[in-house]
Amino acid sequence: MKRALFFILLIAAVLAPQQFYGQETTSDQTTVYYCIRHAEKDRSNADNKNPNLTEAGKQRAAKWAKVFENVAFDAIYSTDYNRTQQTALPTSLMQELEIQSYDPRNLYSADFAAATQGKTVLVVGHSNTTPMFVNAVLEKETYPWIADDNNGMLFIVTKSGEKVTVQVLQID
Repeated sequence: MKRALFFILLIAAVLAPQQFYGQETTSDQTTVYYCIRHAEKDRSNADNKNPNLTEAGKQRAAKWAKVFENVAFDAIYSTDYNRTQQTALPTSLMQELEIQSYDPRNLYSADFAAATQGKTVLVVGHSNTTPMFVNAVLEKETYPWIADDNNGMLFIVTKSGEKVTVQVLQID
């Protein structure tokens, strides 16, 4: 019973921005970013700077797709690393969207803001770049880096005109 209630609350929280800023009501001034860190990566070779996801990571990536099944994304962005691309893949396949790359050294640029204005966007990043992206949208340092063992944090950032709100969820 507790698990069912948790799942219902989780879906309600994920869909809340869609209810207020969904496809039907999104104006050119409202943008929603769903920001996640990549799923669990293979740590068996410390020299590998571009590891793939582990089996647990692949399962989490599939779980993210399930979490996002009722979110109508307009675009999906990921860094060029295997782990972020593989995390985004199940959602991109489900939504029939191509994964677009972004440069983590140039977070939330004016070009990126313009390209995503009025859209609902999934952004897949890293333990440092995901909160840095959220902070860039907020224009202030609010969120610290994500703990290295935490692959289930979801930031839902809604920008409407000059107002920015952030909802943070832990999806395990």
